[in-house]
Amino acid sequence: MILARHADRLAQLTEGSRRRTLMPRGGLDFTSNDYLGLAASERMAAAVAEALARGVPVGAGGSRLLRGNHAEHEALEAEAARFFGADRMLFFGAGYAANQAVLATLPQDGDLVVHDRLIHASAHSGLRLGRAASVAVPHNDAGAVDDAIRSWRRAGGTGHPWIVAESLYSMDGDTAPLADLAAIARAHDGFLFIDEAHATGVHGPDGRGLAAGLEGRPEVIVLHTCGKALGAAGALVGADAVLCDYLINRAKPFIYATAPSPLQAAAVRAALRILAGEPERRSRLHGLIATAHAAAARHGFSAGTTQILPVILGDDARTVRVARRMQTAGFDIRAIRPPTVPPGTARLRISITLNIDDALIEALFATLAVAVAEEATP
Repeated sequence: MILARHADRLAQLTEGSRRRTLMPRGGLDFTSNDYLGLAASERMAAAVAEALARGVPVGAGGSRLLRGNHAEHEALEAEAARFFGADRMLFFGAGYAANQAVLATLPQDGDLVVHDRLIHASAHSGLRLGRAASVAVPHNDAGAVDDAIRSWRRAGGTGHPWIVAESLYSMDGDTAPLADLAAIARAHDGFLFIDEAHATGVHGPDGRGLAAGLEGRPEVIVLHTCGKALGAAGALVGADAVLCDYLINRAKPFIYATAPSPLQAAAVRAALRILAGEPERRSRLHGLIATAHAAAARHGFSAGTTQILPVILGDDARTVRVARRMQTAGFDIRAIRPPTVPPGTARLRISITLNIDDALIEALFATLAVAVAEEATP
């Protein structure tokens, strides 16, 4: 049978508790990346309605290099560059495409990419398509980054090193040593590429991210996704104008893709204005984050400092069982399993957003403590 191989592989995934299925939204939101509650907010809806009323189209109709380039794209890029402090910005249709485009295009043959071993799958995809050699280093180990570059130089490496990190890791909730990585990049005449996907809108002055003090330097490239705290879709890459122009000319995910919706560009512009004009959203969110980490600690779970709280259970099947119990109890929490996370580290990823409140956080951890205790590893 022509489909037998695929069916067999799906059966293996089912047996290993790693088969994924789509499920409808339901229960209290402890899993989305809508950190500031903007996705369904009245102000974002009003901004989209206003854009439609003044004739902004839903679709671009072509790539940016053909007829798809719209005034809304250019207005967003200019406004975002001012907001984030970048020399220039480019708007992509998705963070995956943007990450892939940067790493497949900017590092050149003869360069070396040194990346944290926990970078996103989209970054790995870009590295596979690129021309530069790459090496993974232990998570958040700046010393290992420096050592890798020095070893490469001693072995005859003559290009530029590229350091790749996320400012806030989406499955662990911890932050990168950005200042140390930036110093290493400068010391070795290299570049630093920072994925701010989960920090944009939540951390830094006006929600400009954890790389706010670095963005705008010629050796620093920053990715801000627009579909998480900004409540819309797409991604913005901030870099020196020379690098942005190079991406326009050489990056296939930019050249050959239909341009992002101009309506989404208008929505992202509105989100940036909300960040600047409604700081109370971030204040409320950080209050909820503090509540969550305190509640986690009281119930015997590891605590941290960001809006992402991983509860690592290790065993895939047990993690799935606990997640289902929580969903049945009305809490939308999902099981995260390999290969998304390293083998043996299956976990529940708890996300704190403005879609919940303090009382619900307390109820979540009380319920979770019982579920984890009762669902022992077989």
